[in-house]
Amino acid sequence: MNKRLIALASASLISTSALAQPLSLERIFSDPSLAGKAPVKLKFSPDGSRVTYLQGKKEDYNRYDLWEYNLKDKTNRLLVDSNSIFSGPETLSDEEKARRERMRVFGKGIMEYIWSKDGKALLFPLNGDIYYYDLAKQQSRKLTDTPEFETDAKISPKGNFVSYIRAQNLYVQNLTTGKEVQLTTDGADTIKNGMAEFVAQEEMSRMTGYWWSGDEAKIAFTRIDESPVAEAIRNEIYADEVKLFNQRYPFTGTNNVDIQLGVVSLNSQQIDWVDMGEDKDIYLARAKWLNDDKTLSYQWQNRSQQRLELRFYNSESKKQKVALTETSDTWINLHFDLRFLNDKKHFVWASERDGFKHLYLYKVDGTLVRQITQGDWIVESIKSIDEKNGLIYFSGRADTPLESHLYSAKLFEKSKPRRLTDTGKFHSVVMAKDNKTFIDRSSSVNQPAQVSLRDNLGNFITWLEPNRLDNNHPLTPYLNDLVEPEYGTLKADDGQQMHYRLFKPKALEAGKKYPVMVNVYGGPHAQRVTNSWRSKNLYFQYMVQQGYIVFQLDNRGSYNRGKKFEDPIYKHLGEVEVQDQIKGVEFLRTLDFVDPERIGIYGHSYGGYMALMTMFKAGDYFKAGVSGAPVTDWALYDTHYTERYLGHPQTNAKGYEQSAVFPYAEGLSGPLMIYHGMADDNVLFTHATKLFKQLQDNAQQFEMMTYPGSKHSLRGKKVQTHLHQTITDFFNRHFKQ
Repeated sequence: MNKRLIALASASLISTSALAQPLSLERIFSDPSLAGKAPVKLKFSPDGSRVTYLQGKKEDYNRYDLWEYNLKDKTNRLLVDSNSIFSGPETLSDEEKARRERMRVFGKGIMEYIWSKDGKALLFPLNGDIYYYDLAKQQSRKLTDTPEFETDAKISPKGNFVSYIRAQNLYVQNLTTGKEVQLTTDGADTIKNGMAEFVAQEEMSRMTGYWWSGDEAKIAFTRIDESPVAEAIRNEIYADEVKLFNQRYPFTGTNNVDIQLGVVSLNSQQIDWVDMGEDKDIYLARAKWLNDDKTLSYQWQNRSQQRLELRFYNSESKKQKVALTETSDTWINLHFDLRFLNDKKHFVWASERDGFKHLYLYKVDGTLVRQITQGDWIVESIKSIDEKNGLIYFSGRADTPLESHLYSAKLFEKSKPRRLTDTGKFHSVVMAKDNKTFIDRSSSVNQPAQVSLRDNLGNFITWLEPNRLDNNHPLTPYLNDLVEPEYGTLKADDGQQMHYRLFKPKALEAGKKYPVMVNVYGGPHAQRVTNSWRSKNLYFQYMVQQGYIVFQLDNRGSYNRGKKFEDPIYKHLGEVEVQDQIKGVEFLRTLDFVDPERIGIYGHSYGGYMALMTMFKAGDYFKAGVSGAPVTDWALYDTHYTERYLGHPQTNAKGYEQSAVFPYAEGLSGPLMIYHGMADDNVLFTHATKLFKQLQDNAQQFEMMTYPGSKHSLRGKKVQTHLHQTITDFFNRHFKQ
C-alpha cells in the first residue's frame, strides 16, 4: 500500500524554503506532537494567580506532569514532576481501570489533581494511593499506605479533610492530625458505599457517589447493592491469555442496582437515610448541597427517563419537597447545570422544555422567576455566575451549531446574550472564581488547540500556549497538503437542516471520478461536523491525499441541535439515521467529481452500528463498509442508555427487533469488514461474534479484524496505526482503480 504522496510546496502557509511532506499513518498515530503542545485539565489556582495544566513528558508523552503559567511572572514552568511523587510501573485496581475507561482518561503519572482551598497544596491520587503536595516545600506527603486501593479522593470544602473510597467504604482523614475515620462499614461484595454504579458512570457521567456539605459537617453518599443485577461471564481475550470476569451488567430490561441515599455526620458517624419514595426502580442522577449547608438537592429520575424531579431534603428536619419537575414524551437529557446562588434565595436550572436547552432562574421555593436565555439554539453549560454584577457566563451555540462560544447574559434582567469569543474557532473555557478572567482553549479544523488568557469581555491578555503553526511546529511540514473542508446543509425529510462537512483534494482532476469514504457516528449525544481540531481529522486528510473524498453528515438524532432534532429516533433506532445518510449520498451523487459506484462508509461504536445498518438496508447507496466495535443487538446493551431511546423491551419489543441489525443482514451485497476489541467492556465482543455467526449461517462473506486486549477505544499507537492501515487497505482493495 502506498503510504506517501508527492507533495507540492506552497508559500501561502509556510516559507518557500520549507519542504512540504505528505502524511503517513505511522506519523499520525505514533506521534502526538503533531498537535503541538496540548495542555489538558486546565484550572485556575484558588487565588487566581496561576493557571495549571497537565502536559505529557517529552520522553514519554503518555506520562503527565503538572505545569503552571504564573500570571505574575508571566512564565510557563514545571510545577510538579510526577516522578518526584512516584516513579516506576503504576498499578491500578480493576475498579479504577474501569472508572478511567469510562472517564476516557488514558495515561500515567499525574492524571488528576485537586487544589487545597488556600492554594498552598495539591492532592494527587497516584498508583492507588493519595499524596498531599506542599508547594512551598516542594515536598509530597503520602496520606495513605495500605494494601487496598484508594479512589475518588477529594479535599473538603474548607480544606480540613481529605475523603476517599477504600474497599467499597467511605473514609475521611484530618489533614492536621492525620487521624482517619471510617464513615461506612458494610461495604463488601455487592455493597458499595460512596461509589457510582456502572450506568451512573457510563451513561449519566456521574463519576462519584458522595458529596460534602459546605460546612464540612456532613457527607451525602450513595449505598448501592448490586445483587439484583444478574452476573454475566465476560471474556477478555488477550494475546497470551483469556481472562474471565463475573460482571454484574444491567442488560436492558433487566434489574438495576438497588440504590439508597444517606447523609452521614462526621462527628457522630450517624447515618440518616433519605426517603426516595416507594418506587425503587429509579435512578439517582445527581446530588448537590445548597449553600445553607443543611439542604441536600438530588435529582430523581424514573426508569423510563421521562420524568425528572429536583428534590430538596432538609438534613435537620428530615423533610423534603419537590422543587421542580421536568417531563417529556420521549426522554430527558441529564445535565450538570444546577447552580445555587450565594444569596441563598435563588438557583439557576437548565431545561429543554421549549425544545432547546436554556437557562431558567428560580427561587429556592421552586417558583420560576424568569427564563434567562431563549431561541432556536442551545446552551451547553454554565461556566460561572457573577452575582455582584448580575451576570451569568455560559457556553452555547447561539451563532452557529458548528462552534462553541462563551457568552454572558444578565441574570435578573432581560438581555440579549453577548458573545465573548472570536468566531471561526471552537472554544472551551474555564472562568476564574473572581470572574475577571477566563482560560480560552480554542481550535479550528486545521489549527490544533491554542490556549490564551482573556479578560471577562473577551479581550486578549496573554498566550498560555500559542501552538503557532510556524516553522518549528511538527505539523508545519504537512500544512501545504492539508485541505480546508467545505461545510454545508441538507434538508431531512421533515424539513430540518442537517450539517455536513466535505474533504476533497485541492486540485481535482478534470473529468475524474473519486471514491468517497463516508465517516459516520450518527448516534445521540455526539456531533461530528464542527469547526474544531480533532486528531482524527489527520486521518481524513491522509485519505484525501490517497485520492478519496471524505464526507461527514450529522443526521437527526445527533446532539447540540435541540430536542426536535434528536427525538425522531425515539422507539426505533437505525431508521431515520439511515434515511438521512442516504440523503447525504444523494447529495454526493450530484457532484460531478464523485463516483456513485464507489461510495463506502466507516464508523465506530454507534457509527459501527450505522455502517452495518446502511450496508444491510441501503446497499444501492453504500458499496463497501467498515464497522468498528458495533452494537448489533440492543438487548445486549445497558438499561439507562438503551431504554432512554427504545423504551423498555416489554413495551417496545417490535422496536428492539427492528433496531437490531439481524433482520436486515441478508441485504448485504457489498464488501464488509468488522473490527472489534476483544476486551471491550462497553460494547461487548459478543455483539460482533453474534453477527459473525449469522453472516456465516447465511453463507455471506465478510472480513474481520480483532484486537486482543483492546477495550472499546482501542487505545495505543501500535493498535491505532494497524487499525487505520487495515481500514485504508480495505477501501483501497475495493475502490482503487
